[in-house]
Amino acid sequence: MTAPDAAPPAGFRGDIQGLRAVAVGAVVLYHAGVPFLPGGFVGVDVFFVISGFLITTHLLAELDREGRVKFARFYARRARRILPAAFVVLAASVVAALIWYPPLLVAEVWKDAVATALYVPNYLFAVEGTDYLAEQTPSLFQHYWSLGIEEQFYLVWPLVFAVAAGFARTRRALIVLLGGLVAASFVAGALVTFTDQPWAFFSLPTRAWELGAGGLLAVAVSRGIRLPARLAPVAGWVGLAGIVAAIVLFDGDTVFPGVAAALPVAATMLVIVAGSTRARWAPTAALSTRGMLFIGAISYSLYLVHWPALVVPQAASGFTSPLPLGVALGIVALCVPVAWVLHRLVEDPVRRAPWLVAARPRRTLLAALAGSAACILVASAAGVAAAAEPLRTAERASSAVTAPPAATSFVPANVTPDLREVGEDEPVIYADDCVDDYHSAEAKGCVYGDADAPRIVLYGDSHAASWFPAVAGAAEAKGYAVQVFTKASCRSLEMAQERDGVPYVSCDRWRAKVLETLRDDPPELVILANYAAAADNVGADAWGEGLSGTLGAIDAPVVVLADSPDLRSAPAVCLSAHLRDTAQCGAPADEALRPEVRAIERDVAAAEGAEVVDLARFFCQDTCEPIIGDTVVYRDAHHLTATFSAKLAPPLARELAPILERAGAGQSSRR
Repeated sequence: MTAPDAAPPAGFRGDIQGLRAVAVGAVVLYHAGVPFLPGGFVGVDVFFVISGFLITTHLLAELDREGRVKFARFYARRARRILPAAFVVLAASVVAALIWYPPLLVAEVWKDAVATALYVPNYLFAVEGTDYLAEQTPSLFQHYWSLGIEEQFYLVWPLVFAVAAGFARTRRALIVLLGGLVAASFVAGALVTFTDQPWAFFSLPTRAWELGAGGLLAVAVSRGIRLPARLAPVAGWVGLAGIVAAIVLFDGDTVFPGVAAALPVAATMLVIVAGSTRARWAPTAALSTRGMLFIGAISYSLYLVHWPALVVPQAASGFTSPLPLGVALGIVALCVPVAWVLHRLVEDPVRRAPWLVAARPRRTLLAALAGSAACILVASAAGVAAAAEPLRTAERASSAVTAPPAATSFVPANVTPDLREVGEDEPVIYADDCVDDYHSAEAKGCVYGDADAPRIVLYGDSHAASWFPAVAGAAEAKGYAVQVFTKASCRSLEMAQERDGVPYVSCDRWRAKVLETLRDDPPELVILANYAAAADNVGADAWGEGLSGTLGAIDAPVVVLADSPDLRSAPAVCLSAHLRDTAQCGAPADEALRPEVRAIERDVAAAEGAEVVDLARFFCQDTCEPIIGDTVVYRDAHHLTATFSAKLAPPLARELAPILERAGAGQSSRR
């Protein structure tokens, strides 16, 4: 989402300025949590089309006027318009985070700020697998992803345009050449959405078609293609209705961008092309009212400031519960005058500064590099300051694990793992590549322990993986080996699954291979473990049916291991801000333990002749606490740290002992 451009050669387009207001309004209100605008995120797609249209209009005008594209001047002009306000907000956000953010999050702020200053935040979010539509602890700079896309597009598009224009003898041929590239990008985006949604959402190759579509429209309009005056109003209002439909009907479950992004893109193109034809009843007048023009003028600054204005208070109060709607709307309202000040004092003055405009482009580009370096220095200073902050008290705590749990109300001096290392405290099976990733259907089945010993199979998703240290310790104490079948976000329940809104095909294949292995070589015991919160998406009945299907397909004794608590947000971040009041970072047991899922699993297990082991008494009383004894329990909102999981090996061994005895007796009788 970029700064408003100067008026195109054909004159100022009030309808486009009004479209900017619609786009930024949709995004801002969506981020504020307004319930009837669940698809407000498509405002960015509207901006992409507008940007592509205006930039290509400028390139066409320069090509007609100069006979060529002057790249250095183009890049300097874009830098003056985009970067000054972006750098100011970036630096101010870092300072705000240093003051109000939990210390542990400041390290994330530093990393994201550096990526943003280097113009590649979108690729950082793609690599990290960020889910823009459902991120529980969003980056302070997450909204800069669209700037990353546009900055990268502006770097490439003039070159592509110039080469295509050199080959094409006519504007029609230019449309064909550019249209092929746009179509290829669209197909790539649609396909990658089904295989790796974060990359489809954040990468330039899969989103460039949206800006390119605006560029194609600019070429068509420059060639004189217009809608008949009779059709233009209809097209304009249909386009506006299409944008509104996407804002109202799309939501976090929409497979996006995929094919769905074509609706806001096509709708925006209709509004723009309708405005190119002067027609009495077109939406131009409605989009060109004084209020719409004002919001459109400050739209870039408003987009920049609204996100940190919402996220900083949210981080300070904790990510467990969203800001009340009234508070969020109040913040958004205050952002409007702030955005106006940023627009008037930074965005416009620098864009028009004579000492930059009249100079050679290199001066602007050097100033851009200096601004980027300054932001990196500010972010680095904040990171160093946060790293020096102690994240524990001077008091020590016992290392015992008991039932009921001995919750520790402070972060002890002997806390383990260290809060800065909690997120990396994973079971060894991750380092051994024994947790199958999203794309694999291999079903590796790694074995730990004596290969000749009787075997316990641990089968399930990443929650099963987090139980591995406990299961391995219990198995070793009883003379058993452990075979691991775990796969990311793939439940050991016989049911179709989706991931990012599309069928999780590799999960179905992986599960079938695991069950085939268990049928061919039955172990002494199978332990099933799954992320219970996933039941929210499929329903209680479907969860029970899936569990019943799995139990019926396994010809061996089975234990259903009840899930660990779900605190809804990463406790380490909260703990870093509440070193002497860790109760702030826990969760009520009746919410964290998912009692309805536990009841379903008990009923199904009883009906199918399986056993249930539930260690909830070691985690929770009325509240599920984040630190028990000297140990941090969770490495994120709901996965156990390997350290705490290992400490549960003795109680798990006691629970499994009679089950293993019965299983052994059953094996002997069958022999």
